[in-house]
Amino acid sequence: MKTSASETASISTRKGLPAALWALTISAFAIGTTEFVIVGLLQTVAKDLQISIPSAGLLVSLYAIGVAIGAPILTALTSKVPRKKLLISLMALFIIGNGLASIAPGFITLVMSRIVTGFAHGVFFSIGATIAASLVPAEKRGSAIAIMFAGLTVAIVTGVPLGTYIGQQFGWRATFIGVALLGAIGMIAALILVPNHLKNEQPASLKMQLKVITNPRLLLAFLMTALGYGGTFVAFTYLSPILQQITGLSESTVSIILLLYGVAIAIGNIVGGKVSNKNPLKALLWIFVLQTVVLLIFTFTVHHVIPGMITLFVMGALSFANVPGLQLFVVQTAEKHLPGTEDVASAFNIASFNIGIAIGAYAGGLIVASPLGLQATPWVGAIFVSIAIVVTLISIKLNRK
Repeated sequence: MKTSASETASISTRKGLPAALWALTISAFAIGTTEFVIVGLLQTVAKDLQISIPSAGLLVSLYAIGVAIGAPILTALTSKVPRKKLLISLMALFIIGNGLASIAPGFITLVMSRIVTGFAHGVFFSIGATIAASLVPAEKRGSAIAIMFAGLTVAIVTGVPLGTYIGQQFGWRATFIGVALLGAIGMIAALILVPNHLKNEQPASLKMQLKVITNPRLLLAFLMTALGYGGTFVAFTYLSPILQQITGLSESTVSIILLLYGVAIAIGNIVGGKVSNKNPLKALLWIFVLQTVVLLIFTFTVHHVIPGMITLFVMGALSFANVPGLQLFVVQTAEKHLPGTEDVASAFNIASFNIGIAIGAYAGGLIVASPLGLQATPWVGAIFVSIAIVVTLISIKLNRK
């Protein structure tokens, strides 16, 4: 006998959170790993494919563009596809994308496979939150969504350094094979554990989407997201070559540093959520100010191992501390000024995060290729975040009115 989503929710009340959530979490872990692991493998890929480090950085930028397109546009186009079928199809696309990456004969093929994988990423996180929420009663929805997104955080803490180590020891192609296998586990788990009858959300009309992207307050919020989050990626994208060429660390040490950086991100995400609860704009202002200062400090400390690693840890915590506040501010702004568009605004904010990554990584590539070189990426990132401070101050002024 088939179990409906409502019956699943009822069962979850008696037995705690449903097993289907773990299928989403495993998939989120795989997706998070493939997004960020390329940072640790940038120098390895560049050397193997005989391309420049800035060219390899496009693997970060173009993946992020794939996510930015996937979040609002492909989510809207697939709104009528049954949720379970769509979820399994997305994981199949994810497996294909990483499989292609593992056998890519050259740089162009690798780029195309990254874009395809980015499409799957964008739609997955747009529908994943609503699927997670539908699996449990109303009072457990926050916990359900948090568990799904925990997969992304755990990927940064463990998947990225492990994937980097595998890539350094057995070649970067082995990392993509491993990630494709993780995706296969996520797909099988979804096939077995996710209920068949999940309710499709009401598709957002074109008129509703236009309202969101033409609202001045939301546009400021999206700009704040792109600049504040993306600023860190000017340096973070090229972290592996920075640590090897400037700080003088070995490849194996970089894997350990990425593990510590992931721990810092996890801590920053939790703290950022707590300080943003009451007044996200005020919290974001201080986070951006601290981010700017730390990026400027890293410009000087990167030449020394101990001071550089301490600065990098703080930089990691601040780089993701803004995420909860940015997402909360967008939802609150949509609730207040365009009621009923919260989901659409949230999807566009996911796109903004990834536009920020794309712009930050691309700008970093231009800086690395210029006479300024790798050592200039932290202070250029600080300029991005300082512009986010100005945008935040404008938003604060508008809110007071």
